[in-house]
Amino acid sequence: MTPDEVAALFTRGSGEYLFARWGRPIVPVVFGTDDATLATVKGAVEAVVALAGHRMAETDPELGANLWFFFFREWDELLAVPDLGRLLDEGGGGLGALVGRLTAGQAHQYRLFRFDADGAIRACFTFLRIGGDLAGMPAEVLALNEAVQTILLWSDRAFAERGPLAQAKGVTVLRPDVAAVIRAGYDPVMPSVARDASHALRLAARAGLAP
Repeated sequence: MTPDEVAALFTRGSGEYLFARWGRPIVPVVFGTDDATLATVKGAVEAVVALAGHRMAETDPELGANLWFFFFREWDELLAVPDLGRLLDEGGGGLGALVGRLTAGQAHQYRLFRFDADGAIRACFTFLRIGGDLAGMPAEVLALNEAVQTILLWSDRAFAERGPLAQAKGVTVLRPDVAAVIRAGYDPVMPSVARDASHALRLAARAGLAP
């Protein structure tokens, strides 16, 4: 991975460079799974948080939990979740409009971040409609992929052509270059939020990816 490729991980389709990491300890909660899958998801989150050198906690003082995973079969199931619309504070017509858009687009996943006043991540809501390709994905692979996708505010195009995971001797693992970027992003000397693409050069250098 080159410094330009690092920059692309945080450059949105609009051309805006935007990096953000969590500014508070992460408290995950999982809905719609059995106990085994719940443990797998939480284990993946713990592993990625440890890789980043960040922290987890038992509760978030503001939200209780701040990293929410919802597993379901159809988008309209979300309409039956108590207080979800208020929790998301989703504009543009509320939860019903969001569900309508995702249903019409036949989306399989959706991720919504919320931010503190300084721009650091304060919450993330991940919705996974289990069907199609996701239905056949092993739980541990799906969990690791989602944990990686939520540890930083990646670009909306970051992993469109190549995902963050790879195969090593038949085992699915996090790509070493992506792992290096995550560690560099949580280096204490690096900012929690960055909007200038020169930040990517610093990331690449700290990740050992600079030429």
